Amino acid sequence: MNSKRNLKPFDPSWTSSGGIFDLATIEDQIKELDAAASEPDFWSDSEAAQKKIARKARLEKVSKQWHRIDDSWEETALLIDLSKEENDPSVEKEIESALNGLRRETDRLTIETLFKGSKDLNNAIVTIHPGAGGTESQDWAQMLMRMYLRWSERKGYGVETFDLQPGDEAGIKSVTFSVKGSYAYGYFKAEAGVHRLVRISPFDANKRRHTSFASVFVSPEIEDDLDIVIDEKELRIDIYRASGAGGQHVNKTSSAVRITHLPTGTVTQCQNERSQLQNKTVAMTVLKSRLYELEQAKKEEAMAKITGEKKEIGWGNQIRSYIFQPYQMVKDHRTGIEKGNVTSVMDGDIDIFVEGYLKRPK
Repeated sequence: MNSKRNLKPFDPSWTSSGGIFDLATIEDQIKELDAAASEPDFWSDSEAAQKKIARKARLEKVSKQWHRIDDSWEETALLIDLSKEENDPSVEKEIESALNGLRRETDRLTIETLFKGSKDLNNAIVTIHPGAGGTESQDWAQMLMRMYLRWSERKGYGVETFDLQPGDEAGIKSVTFSVKGSYAYGYFKAEAGVHRLVRISPFDANKRRHTSFASVFVSPEIEDDLDIVIDEKELRIDIYRASGAGGQHVNKTSSAVRITHLPTGTVTQCQNERSQLQNKTVAMTVLKSRLYELEQAKKEEAMAKITGEKKEIGWGNQIRSYIFQPYQMVKDHRTGIEKGNVTSVMDGDIDIFVEGYLKRPK
C-alpha cells in the first residue's frame, strides 16, 4: 500500500528561505553546538556554556516540531488510504481531527518561516514605559504588562522580571522582563511601539473619558555577539537600594544596579536579583541587547522606526489603539486589523495582530 499516493508528501525543505528559519541550517547548528559541548574546555566559562546549551535546546525544539509534523503527515496518509481501501467511514472523524491538528501546527510554523532576522530565534527583552498622564498612564502600562504575561503563558514561554518600578498610586512607572522560548523575539518585535488606550477612567470621580499612552521597547537577548563590544570606560555604574514590589530581597541592601552607556545615553537597571553582582550581570545583558538594536537601526538607517520608546509617547505615533468606551474595539494602525472583544485581547489573545504584522507586505 502506497501511504503517500493520496496525500502530497510533507517536504520541510520549502521552509528554507535563506533566513533564520531553515531546517537544514538549524540542524547544522545543533551539530556545531554538540561538537562545542564535547570540547574539554567547554565548561571553563560556565555562563557561556549554559547559554549555548539553552540555544541548542531551542533549536532542538524547533527541529522536533517539524519532524513531528512529518510523522503526523504520514500517519494521516495511512488513515486516508485505510478508509478508502476498506470503505470504513468510522475513521473519518479521526482523519478530520488529525487534519485539523496538522493545519493548526503548519499554520503556526508557517508564521515562523517569516522570521528572517538572525536574532529572531532568541529570547526577547521587553521594557514598558508609561507616557505622560501620571496614574492613568501608569495603570495602562501595567495593563499592557499583564496582557503580555498572559500572551507569553499562552505560547508556553517563560518570563523573568528584571526590574519593576511601581507607580505612586497604581500601575507601574516601568518594567523590564525577559521572555524565554523559541522565536520569542521574532514574535515580540511586532509589539514595539506606542500603544494608546481610550476609556472611562476608574481614577476620575467625574467618570470622564481619558486617553493614555505607553511605549513598548523590544530587543533580542544577546548571547555571544562579537559585534557588540562594550568598553568599561564608557559605562557609569550606580549602586542603589532596591525599592518597591520587587521580591523578598528588596529593601535590605544597596544591591540594585543602574548602568548608563555614556556614548549613546542608554540606561539599563536591575534590582530583582539576590546580589549586586547578579543585578549587574542582568543589567549588562539588557544593555548588550539594547546596543544591538541601536546598531541594527543604524545599519538599516531606520533608528526612529525601531520602537516607540524612541518616539514621543503620544498622539500620532501609536501602533495600536485599545478603545474601551464609547465602544469596544482594538485596532492595529499598521495593518488595519480590528477586534471587538477588548476583554479577550487584554487577556493575551493578540495573535491576530502579531501574525497580521508579520504577514504584512514588506
